[in-house]
Amino acid sequence: MKQQTFTDIEYSKRKVRTRREEFLNAIDRIIPWANWIELIEPYYPSGKRSRPTRGVETMLRMYLLQNWFNLSDVGVEEAIYDSHAMRSFMRIDFSSEQVPDATTLLKFRHLLEEHHIGEKIFEDVKSHLEKAGLIMHGGSIVDATIIAAPSSTKNKDGQRDPEMHQTKKGNQWYHGMKVHAGVDAGSGYVHTITGTAANVHDIVEAPKLIRDDDDVMYGDSGYTGIEKRPEVQNDEHLSQVEYRTCHKPSRLNISAGYSGTNWERKIDSKKASVRCKVEHVFLIVKRQFGYCKTVYRGIAKNMNRFFMLFTSANLLMCIRAGRA
Repeated sequence: MKQQTFTDIEYSKRKVRTRREEFLNAIDRIIPWANWIELIEPYYPSGKRSRPTRGVETMLRMYLLQNWFNLSDVGVEEAIYDSHAMRSFMRIDFSSEQVPDATTLLKFRHLLEEHHIGEKIFEDVKSHLEKAGLIMHGGSIVDATIIAAPSSTKNKDGQRDPEMHQTKKGNQWYHGMKVHAGVDAGSGYVHTITGTAANVHDIVEAPKLIRDDDDVMYGDSGYTGIEKRPEVQNDEHLSQVEYRTCHKPSRLNISAGYSGTNWERKIDSKKASVRCKVEHVFLIVKRQFGYCKTVYRGIAKNMNRFFMLFTSANLLMCIRAGRA
C-alpha cells in the first residue's frame, strides 16, 4: 500500500470531491493495467545501455492524462504538478521522484505510434467486453464525424498537412479528416474505427465497419443506396445484410392537405432511436475529452490517439452503466 504524504492527509479531510478526481478514480479501477503494460513492454527500452527509463505504467498513465484532458506534452507535465487529482492518479511521490518531462513523453508517444499500440489496446478492451457478454452481435450502427485540422501554412514547409482535405457539409466547408465508427446496435459500444481524409464519403468506409456476423446495419441518410454499391453486391455476406438507412428530410415532406399518418417519418424515427447510440460515442470523444481538432500531422498519428480515446469512451460507458 502506498504511504500517505502530508498533502494526501490534508486533501483527505475535504468534504467535496471534484468531478476530475471521481473520474480518475473510477477509470483507474476499471482499466486492465496488467494487460496494457504487457502489450507495451516488448517494445519498451530496457535502459541497460543508456540512462534508466521510467516505468511503463508511469508513462502510460501520463499519456492517458494527456489524451483525456487534451493537453500538450508540456501542458500535461505542468498540470500534474498543479493538480492533486492528477498526481494521485500518476502515483508519484515528489519526495523521491519527479514527473517525467515533456521529451520523455514525446518519445513514449512515438513508440506507441510506431508499433500501433493504440489499436492493440482498443482490441484488448473489445475482447474483454465480448467475453463479458457486453457486446452483442447481429447489428451495427455506422457513422462518421469530421475532425478539423489546422489550415494555416505558417510552418517550416509552408503548406497544409497533405493527408488532410476539404469537404463541404451543408453550406460550410471543413478542412481535416474523418473518423468512421462502427457501434454495436444492442449495447452502444464501439467495435471498429477507421480514419480517412475528410473528402472520403461515409458510404465508402461503411463496408469496413460491418462485422462478419451482422445481419442489419443502421445509418443516416448519407448511407442511402449502399446496397447498390459493387463492393456490397459482390460480397456474399454484405449483400445479405439489411440496410436500415434514414431518408433525406426532403423525402419525408407530405402535402399540407394530407391528414393521415406519415408512416415514413414514423419508421425513420424508430431507426433514429437506435442510430443515436453512435452519436453518444462521438459526444464523449469530442466534448468530454475535447478532441475536436487534430493536434498531429498525418492520419496515422491521430488515429493512434483516436484508438485510445474510443477505448476510453467504452470504459467510461461501462462505468456509467455500473459495470466492472
